[in-house]
Amino acid sequence: MPSLLAETGRRATAFLDGLGERPVIPSRALAATGPATGPAAAYPLPERGEGLAAALAEFGQRWEPRLSSSAGPRYFGFVTGGVTPAALAGDWLTATVDQNSNSSMDPAGQQLERETVGWLREAFGLGAAHHGAFVSGATMSNTVGLAIAREWLGERLGVSPAEDGVGALGRVRVLSGSAHSSIAKGLSILGLGRTALTPVATLADREAVDPSALEQALRAVDGPCVVVANAGTVNTVDFDDLRAIAALRERYDFWLHVDAAFGAFAAFSPEHEQLVAGLDSADSVCVDLHKWLNVPYDSAVQFTRRPDLQARVFRNAAAYLGPLGEDPDLVHLTPENSHRLRALAAWFTLRAYGRDGHREIVERCVAGARALGEAVAAEPVLRLLAPVRLNVVCFTLADQSGGGEAVAERLTALAAALGEEAFLTPTVHAGHPALRAAFSNWRTTSADVERTVGALVEAARKV
Repeated sequence: MPSLLAETGRRATAFLDGLGERPVIPSRALAATGPATGPAAAYPLPERGEGLAAALAEFGQRWEPRLSSSAGPRYFGFVTGGVTPAALAGDWLTATVDQNSNSSMDPAGQQLERETVGWLREAFGLGAAHHGAFVSGATMSNTVGLAIAREWLGERLGVSPAEDGVGALGRVRVLSGSAHSSIAKGLSILGLGRTALTPVATLADREAVDPSALEQALRAVDGPCVVVANAGTVNTVDFDDLRAIAALRERYDFWLHVDAAFGAFAAFSPEHEQLVAGLDSADSVCVDLHKWLNVPYDSAVQFTRRPDLQARVFRNAAAYLGPLGEDPDLVHLTPENSHRLRALAAWFTLRAYGRDGHREIVERCVAGARALGEAVAAEPVLRLLAPVRLNVVCFTLADQSGGGEAVAERLTALAAALGEEAFLTPTVHAGHPALRAAFSNWRTTSADVERTVGALVEAARKV
C-alpha cells in the first residue's frame, strides 16, 4: 500500500505541475464522444483484475490525456474553483478515514462538520440563528432550502407537506427576478412544479429584481409564498437588494431564500462585502463551496433559521439511528443517509489559509475579471454586455450581422478555437448570444489573464 500510494502521489503531483501548460480542453477528449466511439465499447469489464499498479498505468495511458484542466488557471467555464493544497490534503484524508458523518453514535465526523459550518457562517456574515449542513452542490443546497420553505408554507396553512403530501398546499407561488436554473429543478423535485416559479421584473439593464415590481407581485399573491433572491447572478454577478426585500416582510408573508452560490464570497472582501448586506435576514441560504472556496467537487453548504422545519422534512426514523431530539443528527437534516465527510476539505483550507488567505483569492479573481473586462471593452471586434461587478465577464461579438443564430455559431467557433488555451461557456444575456468567463480559481494570475486576452483577441478576429 505505501508504494502504491506513493506512485499515486507522484502521478497527482505531475498532473498538478502540468496544469499551466496542458490543454484546457484536450482535443482528444472531444474526439472520443458518443456510444459508438466511447471507451466502454472497446474496453469491457475485465474478468480478472491485474491490480492497482496496472489500473494506474492504464489510467495514465487512456484517461488522463483526455481530462480537462478544470483545476487549472484558465478554466473559466461555469464557476469552477480549483483545489487548494490544503483542501486536496483534506479530501485525500476524507477518503482515507472514510467516515459517514451522520450520527451522534459515531460523533467525530458531524462534530467536525458543525465546527466548519460555524466558521463558514461567521465568514459569510450570518448570525447564530442560522444553522447549516453540507450537501453536494448548489442545486441540492437550493433544493433543501426550498424544501424547508415548502414546510413553512404548510405551517402557515395548518398542514404538513412532509406528512400529508404537497397536494395539501394547493397552488404555490415562488417569486424571483433572475432565478438560477437549479431553482426550477428543485421545484420539480419537490413536487411544487416548475410553473410555480413566477418571474418578476428586474431593474433596467440589470439582473437584479425591481423591489417595487416585487412588492406589486407580492400584493397579487393570495396567501403566503416564497421569494428567491439572488446574491450573484450567473451572467453578470448582479445582487438583489436583500435589505429592501427583507423589509417587505413587514407587510407581506413570505419565506426569503437567497441563492448566494458564489456571490456570498463577496463577504471575504472589504471592498465588496456591502453586496451581501442583508444576507443574515434570509430564512435560508445557498452557498456552493466547490466554487470560490476552492474545495473539490462536490461540496456546498445550506443555512436556515428553521432547523426544526428542516428536521421535519428530512427526519429518518429507524431503530438503528439516534433519536431526533432538540439537536438533530445530520441524518435528519439532508436528503442523504450516507453523508461523506465533505467538511474535512473545507476545514483544512479554512484552517490553513484563514480569512486573509481566502480574501486574497477573492480579490485576485476580481482583479483578473476586471482586467479581462477592460481588454474586451478595448477590443473593437468584441463587446462587453455588462459591467464587471465581481468575478464574471459577459461579452459578445461586436459584429451582430446575421442575427442571433449566426452570432451564436460564431461564438461557438470562437470558444472552440480557444479550447486548448482557455475554456469559456456560452450563455444568453438580454437576448444576446454571449460568452462568459468566470474567475474563481486560486491558481489564476495576471499572467494567465494576459495569455487568455491574447488568445481571445486572435481567435475573435478570425471568426
